[in-house]
Amino acid sequence: MFSKGRFAKRTDWSLNPNRLTEALRELHAAGTEVLDLTVSNPARAGIAYDSETILNSLRNRGAMDYDPQPKGLLSARKLVADYYRKDHLCAVDPEAIVLTTSTSEGYSYVLRLLCNSGDEILVPKPSYPLFEFLADLQDVKLVPYQLIYDHGWQIDFHSLAQGVNERTRVIVVVHPNNPSGSFVSPRERAELNQFCFDHDLSLIVDEVFLDYAHDHIRRDTFVSNQKVLTFTLSGLSKISGLPQMKLAWIVTTGPPHNVIAAMDRLEIIADTYLSVNAPIQLAFPVLLQQRKNIQPQLLERVRDNLQELDRQLAQQKICTRLNVEGGWYVVLRVPVTRSDEDLAIELLENTSVLVHPGHFFDFPNDGYLVLSLITPMRDFNQGISRVIGFFSASRA
Repeated sequence: MFSKGRFAKRTDWSLNPNRLTEALRELHAAGTEVLDLTVSNPARAGIAYDSETILNSLRNRGAMDYDPQPKGLLSARKLVADYYRKDHLCAVDPEAIVLTTSTSEGYSYVLRLLCNSGDEILVPKPSYPLFEFLADLQDVKLVPYQLIYDHGWQIDFHSLAQGVNERTRVIVVVHPNNPSGSFVSPRERAELNQFCFDHDLSLIVDEVFLDYAHDHIRRDTFVSNQKVLTFTLSGLSKISGLPQMKLAWIVTTGPPHNVIAAMDRLEIIADTYLSVNAPIQLAFPVLLQQRKNIQPQLLERVRDNLQELDRQLAQQKICTRLNVEGGWYVVLRVPVTRSDEDLAIELLENTSVLVHPGHFFDFPNDGYLVLSLITPMRDFNQGISRVIGFFSASRA
């Protein structure tokens, strides 16, 4: 039997399920039907896919050949560049693109490129909890900077300045943020560039939800960023709603001499793993094209669920929602009567509705629940009704 000391300290995580997961397991074991308002997998959200076309795209005889190109097949990288040209009106050099199996792998490549053991990266708070595990695996330390809410979300540049020191290497930006749904404004982008320039930092920008602006107004991508070394991450998971088709990318931009030096090193990192498989790269033209079918469906779902949420919220004064600009999530502000985790468990046990507690996304205070806007509409409508009813009964 292995002792705990046999394993690396970087993997010394708590392996016990949290209390919300345990409560959900108990309900499932009892046969209770749960309305899941945390659905984030588009493949299980009732979206209509062109399954025949998608599956046929994987039947390519070229996949029988092994052509190891560290940055990915040039034909696939040209398609990424074409996507930015057509959808975001931005020119990208295919030679500045590295294909990966996921954005998580993209983060790992870039952190390995930029950070030594013990270096620090600045990450937004609230944000997605994935960063903690990525930081542990890359032996770097997370330092949060705050997003503050005042009729919309803004970067707190004061907290950013407080977090930087001689070990800081990177600022991570999520555009739009998950779960706040806030885009980086042009003013904030200029300030970020100046901050990075002044402190000799690089930017990692996660743009997986960039195409999902609720007002249908195109937001600028960071692949046009030239002032500082910038690594922009995205992929098929969100762009085409195909998380099971593992293909993502890193686009490197910035001062030319920095980009050349970074790409020389990234190519060696990618060559070490050669993780992207041939069938997916060869199917990429079809898979990327699926965004034309999937994005309108997802945006319509988001819009309809948001309208229904607003309709139900307007009938009471206990719960409100925060402003949201893009992405698939919305933040509900609720009375602070207990911790968010306790509240989510009580909601689950009393109403059979699953929601994310705010602390899951590192909200600094209690009183926030996070809901998925791509939840099937019937489940979303019923779930919101139960949640609001729960709080109304608590106030009675």
